[in-house]
Amino acid sequence: MTASIELVEDAPSTPDPAKTISPFNALAAYIRHAGPGESAALARLVPDQPLRPHEIAALSRALLSAGLQPETWCPATWRRWALIAHGMALAGHDGAGRLGTQFARAGVAESRVTKLLTARGDAFVQLLPRILRLLASKNVRPNWHDLGPLVLKESSAEHDDIEKSEEIRLRIASAYFSEQARKPAG
Repeated sequence: MTASIELVEDAPSTPDPAKTISPFNALAAYIRHAGPGESAALARLVPDQPLRPHEIAALSRALLSAGLQPETWCPATWRRWALIAHGMALAGHDGAGRLGTQFARAGVAESRVTKLLTARGDAFVQLLPRILRLLASKNVRPNWHDLGPLVLKESSAEHDDIEKSEEIRLRIASAYFSEQARKPAG
């Protein structure tokens, strides 16, 4: 009896995007399943202030579990991801809807949405957790596929990042005002 050998082509060198999990989904899943101490540390951290040792530990574990490599990051990148993890710990993640629509359905006032979308730098970092707490109080989880890239690009000096953050802001505003226009007057 002769053994036959079947030749199998090598797998493609680029990963299949459908099988690749987004860092936002991975981070949200980690936070959702984290123990109460870990979740509390992320929810209590203040992203625009120096992180305390237990916050650094909780944030590092969360980022590494999401497949990120924070050991190569500058302090500004750490602060941005700290804000994302903090926001997810406060309000969760729902990638099914558009962020602007979620704001409208949660009853976030136009003035708050406008303030957030026009804020830059420290003002943005201070306003975002307030809106996230409001969303959480209304049981609305934000879409971090919309919000995460804005946090990462916000206040960058790079021309491409500035343009991308403006595009994101306009998409959020468009979804918010479109949803507001659908509501009956009264």
